[in-house]
Amino acid sequence: MPRYTVHVRGEWLAVPCRDAQLTIGWLGREAVRRYIKNKPDNGGFASVDDVSFLVRRCKGLGLLDHEDPLEVALEDNEFVEVVIEGDAMSPDFIPSQPEGVYLYSKYREPEKYIALDGDSLTTEDLVNLGKGRYKIKLTPTAEKKVQKSREVIDSIVKEKTVVYGITTGFGKFARTVIPVNKLEELQVNLVRSHSSGVGKPLIPERCRMLLALRINVLAKGYSGISLETLKQVIEVFNASCLPYVPEKGTVGASGDLAPLSHLALGLIGEGKMWSPKSGWADAKYVLEAHGLKPVVLKPKEGLALINGTQMITSLGCEAVERASAIARQADIVAALTLEVLKGTTKAFDTDIHAVRPHRGQIEVAFRFRSLLDSDHHPSEIAESHRFCDRVQDAYTLRCCPQVHGVANDTIAFVKNIITTELNSATDNPMVCASRGETISGGNFHGEYPAKALDYLAIGVHELAAISERRIERLCNPSLSELPPFLVAEGGLNSGFMIAHCTAAALVSENKALCHPSSVDSLSTSAATEDHVSMGGWAARKALRVIEHVEQVLAIELLAACQGIEFLRPLRTTTPLEKVYDLVRSVVRPWIKDRFMAPDIEAAHRLLVEQKVWEVAAPYIEKYRMEHIPESRPVSPTAFSLEFLHKKSIKIPESGDL
Repeated sequence: MPRYTVHVRGEWLAVPCRDAQLTIGWLGREAVRRYIKNKPDNGGFASVDDVSFLVRRCKGLGLLDHEDPLEVALEDNEFVEVVIEGDAMSPDFIPSQPEGVYLYSKYREPEKYIALDGDSLTTEDLVNLGKGRYKIKLTPTAEKKVQKSREVIDSIVKEKTVVYGITTGFGKFARTVIPVNKLEELQVNLVRSHSSGVGKPLIPERCRMLLALRINVLAKGYSGISLETLKQVIEVFNASCLPYVPEKGTVGASGDLAPLSHLALGLIGEGKMWSPKSGWADAKYVLEAHGLKPVVLKPKEGLALINGTQMITSLGCEAVERASAIARQADIVAALTLEVLKGTTKAFDTDIHAVRPHRGQIEVAFRFRSLLDSDHHPSEIAESHRFCDRVQDAYTLRCCPQVHGVANDTIAFVKNIITTELNSATDNPMVCASRGETISGGNFHGEYPAKALDYLAIGVHELAAISERRIERLCNPSLSELPPFLVAEGGLNSGFMIAHCTAAALVSENKALCHPSSVDSLSTSAATEDHVSMGGWAARKALRVIEHVEQVLAIELLAACQGIEFLRPLRTTTPLEKVYDLVRSVVRPWIKDRFMAPDIEAAHRLLVEQKVWEVAAPYIEKYRMEHIPESRPVSPTAFSLEFLHKKSIKIPESGDL
């Protein structure tokens, strides 16, 4: 018998249908009838006949015609919403689709798998899992480790040994022994009481990363979860059923308890959950719609699901990957600006950087040479000022290798810490199967990723700080020899005047966000947990800083391309012309004032999707192959051939350059 899950004024109702020939209108009326029946005051209605309503899908929010047969308009167990005419939407209403759901607008169930073992997950892997590109399975070795770890827990329960979190309460209640017949209730109570977060829910991409990372840590075999339960959790991930996880509430020790508890709450069929099929609904309905059953927690399993640094680390993983992407594209944007401002490439000479051999600095200088080398890529713009009397450029151009370089080295340092954290057991107590015992410790403390992500925010912010100064030089006619604010008929048109103000505002906001959150600590849990990392805020603000950096560089990219318009018919180097062409494929030249925000967003999207890097990277790599001997080690921040192969990017032939 077909069944539909219907949302009416905050209530979720399961409506069976004996006859598929019945219509959408019937489904709406039946849902309203059930809603009225369940309300003491009939929901404020005298009868169903008094109610006018619309019916729409939860997925995509498409309106449905009342006269369409159910078998034609809907799939079995589809989620729909009845919107009663005259109702005003509460600002607190949880929408059917969360913020950022455009990421899933073309969601297709992945066919490929990543095998997790708790030891080898990379930042790139986790981001791809977040984007829904892979399902998860366990390696045979991981399965054996999980089973052996569980045997230790079963032995503790059977022998009635007093062990923290298994046969005792938590935190201040660590000395309270729990009766054997209440051990499962203990775990459920733990999850419910600790689900105390606030704020917006994580977008699907981030919730998938959080769930995938917790699975990886459980697969390591030190948490004591049963293989049966872990496989249930993996099935939930593979069905893209994502619990409602508020972004605020963790102090980063003892782990990310609040967000991970919300994650576990959905797994046991409580709270809210989202999937591409259902939108937001009660977790039990979402699981049922995907043929899944709620997890029934065994002793220790609630604690195994919620004790760790996975919120900090999963958000940190996204931050590191986005920071890597914007850092290498910042070199391309700055090189384009240098061309427009008719700067010199002498500051990027190899001999200068060889005597101050920071790896990031050397790599950034190399990228500038690969994009601007006039012998390799003739530039009519560079040729036009070859014999000018200018000796050197302002610091914002001349010192890019030094400033951008340390950002690259910062990212490499932080990535190393985050990668270690991805594959670390962060539970308490730790279940050591090889010793047949549990050990209480402090691996749940988030100080490592918290400190690293504070450092990341500070390091990457400088890319925006120096970019904003280059935007000023582009817009200021006394510095650029270009029309004021890069527009014709200045006065009538304001051009990039306020776009530069936006960049300045973002840089200023970043200055406050770069204050380290990990220098703060507040004692919690009745002074049992008397030092915490505040790593959740470190991760969230690092992402905000990086987004601002992307947006500032998007404005610089637009300004540099606009500057080229005033230098035509002269042309820049081939790789930078390719970048110009890419920008012009989404943003037309600025002839007179127009609505600018969509242009900034379009350029921002190019950077987020790494399109700027994709068009320039083949030229950078070809230059590398021709100028760096094979025996010479390449910086870990350097561009690799692997990126080319993954993106199927063709390395140009000499004639193409």
